[in-house]
Amino acid sequence: MVVKMIKVHGSGNDFYLLDQTQFPEPLTDAQLQQLAINICKREGAGLYEGADGVLVVDKSEHPSALGRMRVINADGTEASMCGNGLRTVARYLGTQNSQDAFRVQTMYADLKVQAVADFADHVPAFSVEISPVSFDAQTIGMHANHDAQTIINETIPELSATLKFSAVSVPNPHLITFVDHETLVGPELGRIGKWMNDGKNSIFPDGVNVSFVEVLGQNSIFVRTFERGVGFTNACGTAMSASSLMYVLLHQESTDFNQEIHVTNPGGMVKTIVHQGADEEYWMELIGNATFVKIVSLPLDSALAADYSQVSVTVTGEQAAYAAFVGSLTTA
Repeated sequence: MVVKMIKVHGSGNDFYLLDQTQFPEPLTDAQLQQLAINICKREGAGLYEGADGVLVVDKSEHPSALGRMRVINADGTEASMCGNGLRTVARYLGTQNSQDAFRVQTMYADLKVQAVADFADHVPAFSVEISPVSFDAQTIGMHANHDAQTIINETIPELSATLKFSAVSVPNPHLITFVDHETLVGPELGRIGKWMNDGKNSIFPDGVNVSFVEVLGQNSIFVRTFERGVGFTNACGTAMSASSLMYVLLHQESTDFNQEIHVTNPGGMVKTIVHQGADEEYWMELIGNATFVKIVSLPLDSALAADYSQVSVTVTGEQAAYAAFVGSLTTA
């Protein structure tokens, strides 16, 4: 049996998109885990350049959603959500079903997605909902500061004597801290990120995404993330959304919602909008590219055995357009 996948990315956060409906019977969780571990390896060991994970698309279990998305990280663990990946899944489902606005089933919620104006020629873009939001320690899986119920702009002595962190799930768990440029590009993020995801620490035993955020100007931030299950990544959609929320709550002179925030990252840029509903319920819009890089096909047995000798590939040409778009950002 041949498996067909699309190499996709949002802001350089790259994945292999796998449509389960192509098979007579869906792959088992063990097969999906092994597939992700094999093909996502970097430095020539995986399929082409590897990837941050596998986006599994399937039929929705809910009548209100057009399809279902699961996110299998590069290490085989499953993430509850992925904002960058959701944009590419939205584009795929929208194209397959000739729809521009609909919902996609994720682990915790059916999220709204919508096609928006292209960022540039051949750089299609989508807006996706990021929710639900929680600051509750139990929901986040956090045991810090004598088991505090929330951590918002506070030091966590075990991590750093000077950095102030906020913990939030969206629904992936995130630790956010605002830093200067020197700290942003320095070694501290790697140190904290690796420790928080070693499976041995007592603060986040299940791991957590860690982001360093630099405020560049009014409604403009840069986000660098060490992602749980992945490591350093070009971009993390839920991290940029969580960072935008904390920027609005902590760093605006007045807490102004519904404003567009420009978020840059090592892989490009996105736009976010933070919304506040009833009873201080927050949700974010994440707006960014949904790029299809290449279409690959190979026997399933070969993929599960990490044998790529029979792979075939079709390059879409969209990556060159995206690279030109990112180049225009740095020269503008």
